[in-house]
Amino acid sequence: MNKNIFRNRTIIGAVCILLAVLVCFGITPLFNAGLKAQTEAVRVKAEVIPRGTYITADMVEVYTRGASGMSDAIATSLDEVVGRYTDVELRKNTDVNTSWLSSDPLTQYEYLTRLDGSKVAISVTIPTFAKGGSGKVEAGDIIMLFATDKDTKETTQPPELKYVEVLAVTQSSGADKEYQAPQNDKEENPEESLPSTITLLVNTEQAQLLAHLEESNSLHLAFVYRGTRENAEKFLAAQDQFFVEPEEDAAAQDGKQGEISDNNNAADSTGDHAAGNKPAEEQEVEHTDGE
Repeated sequence: MNKNIFRNRTIIGAVCILLAVLVCFGITPLFNAGLKAQTEAVRVKAEVIPRGTYITADMVEVYTRGASGMSDAIATSLDEVVGRYTDVELRKNTDVNTSWLSSDPLTQYEYLTRLDGSKVAISVTIPTFAKGGSGKVEAGDIIMLFATDKDTKETTQPPELKYVEVLAVTQSSGADKEYQAPQNDKEENPEESLPSTITLLVNTEQAQLLAHLEESNSLHLAFVYRGTRENAEKFLAAQDQFFVEPEEDAAAQDGKQGEISDNNNAADSTGDHAAGNKPAEEQEVEHTDGE
């Protein structure tokens, strides 16, 4: 019995030793070799490459980096990058992902190509620098609008304008903030660089309200959200729900009125039927008396 136990321990020990040797001299070297593997990738050389920029060879560079954890979408040669346009802003030392590039230049007012007839783009004036979010609002942001009556000075927050998407912020020079890239080293005119109008994506009811408020009120915007498109859509869905609920309430009200009308018609019909039977009974009684 003791010999069997000793023999089993010997076998287990031998197996453990073999496993240790396999890990030390087999798996570990392979793992280290994978970590040491090198490859080439393209990264941004310039301080910043604005969105919509045509990429030239002096803006990017090829460097050597570890292959471990590198995405397949990262460009590995200048041919994949040079001569294309950026769909996003790129900053220095960022690896260039080919999904961020486009073969075609961006449309100057690309946001207008999103319109499909269900919503419209409307611009409103930014009265002062502070009321326009101090120049911090950008395309894609979700904002909330407040209106101050010019006569009564009363400020309200229209529920129709609780969550609104910004399409563009335009300076007095006519250039959209999102697409303006530095063209030279000269200082810009401060007055021309301030936001002058803001273009919003709204439905026709919201557009009508904005047109009215533009004439009768002073608008003040409040920043709500900037981030992923998925979360932005949640705010917009909540705003769209505001316009759906009144329609449902109106339909329900129409249904109730229809039921009341049907009940009234049924009651009138019953009354007419009863009234029509009464003279016939009276005539029968009179006829009997005559006999």
